[in-house]
Amino acid sequence: MGRSFGEEGGRLTYGSYLRVPQLLAQQVRMAGPEAHDELLFITIHQAYELWFKLLLHELEDARDRMLAGEGYLPRVRLERCHVVEQLLVQQVDVIDTMTPQDFLAFRTVLAPASGFQSAQFREIEFISGLKDPAFLDRLRGLERGEEQRLRRRLAEPTLWDGYLALLQAQGFATEPADALTASLVAIAHDRERHGVLWDLAEALLAHDQACALWRARHVLMAERQIGTKTGTGGSAGSPYLRSRLEARFYPALWHLRAVL
Repeated sequence: MGRSFGEEGGRLTYGSYLRVPQLLAQQVRMAGPEAHDELLFITIHQAYELWFKLLLHELEDARDRMLAGEGYLPRVRLERCHVVEQLLVQQVDVIDTMTPQDFLAFRTVLAPASGFQSAQFREIEFISGLKDPAFLDRLRGLERGEEQRLRRRLAEPTLWDGYLALLQAQGFATEPADALTASLVAIAHDRERHGVLWDLAEALLAHDQACALWRARHVLMAERQIGTKTGTGGSAGSPYLRSRLEARFYPALWHLRAVL
């Protein structure tokens, strides 16, 4: 058969495997006259969408494995997500190298597009447990496939559902709320016996915390760029972003801290 990779006459190359020419053709600037920082803006947000795709791949696998009764690999998947999410927060630093004047040079070209319309980011929130069907009514310009994915995420189990299934399989009560709290306290006080469940809860909380930190960093970036102006796409801009700062995927895990 011969080799199909490497530098020994193989058919598969770095560029062809990663589809680099096609990838690099996707950064199409639209501003006229040309705005230097538009390429930065496009590159950053396309990179976000690639990372979002990987996060969904990992989160979905973690959820499915928990629903199937596994505890080890879901934690591994979530720990990978946490590293990616730390990178997403750091990536905002690159956007902050753009001045407000540089952004205003092409901002009008973006209308009515908005980061609010990122279907994959909403998928991450939905699968993590923060479901809001009203988003589908507010989102405009969704492609049919994006809307179908969001509706599927609304209907399917979340990561929290997967974790509760693990607790139930181990004989822990998950309803009502005070019974769940008692179960979580019991796990927290006996990590020798319930280390897998505790570590997994901590991994879920780290995922929740990382997303909260990204929201907070995003608010500061937006305020640095446009202040209190209305956001692109007609969103309220900074006030809307600030309204999301208190959103949490796993309130029960945060509440646990208050009762330990």
